[in-house]
Amino acid sequence: KAISVAPTSNQFAAMVSLCYNIGPTNFARSSVVRLLNIGQPREAADAFLLWNKAGGKVLKGLTARREDEKKLFLTRST
Repeated sequence: KAISVAPTSNQFAAMVSLCYNIGPTNFARSSVVRLLNIGQPREAADAFLLWNKAGGKVLKGLTARREDEKKLFLTRST
């Protein structure tokens, strides 16, 4: 519901993964959503990397997960 543009299948998959991990409320308020909706998909992809903390600490596993989601988000769908 938060997305007002038609994402590619890979963008959608990456955002579902992020949403599942951070929750729908945080996802809807995220810069990923805001930037994609205003036509800045590159910047939206970079914004995935902001979600790599838990308890205020950067976690290696979350950083790797966000990198994977960013890569998927930027991969052209066939």
